[in-house]
Amino acid sequence: MSFDYGALDAALTAAVGDDQSLIAELRTAFLESAKRQLDLLQRSRCDANWEYAAWRLKGLAASFGATNVLELADEAAQSAPGDPVILRKLERAIAAIEAHRD
Repeated sequence: MSFDYGALDAALTAAVGDDQSLIAELRTAFLESAKRQLDLLQRSRCDANWEYAAWRLKGLAASFGATNVLELADEAAQSAPGDPVILRKLERAIAAIEAHRD
């Protein structure tokens, strides 16, 4: 699976221009929020909590242009609560964004 770092980077640059410190701050805010929603997904045991966390993650990803995370969050919303496959995919996608630095 390939990850689209460019969309997130392009969205951040479009939002704030070439201010690298602000881009880094926004990237950190995105990652913290994404990890928080992933944690909620991992702890969800009922359909309502699972869908709510997946939709929150999807909205967050859409706001930041993180297309891969958005697609995976949409897949999660349609999956059963606790689906280990989608959880691993989301973990990898978020970790890949965290590890990617320009």
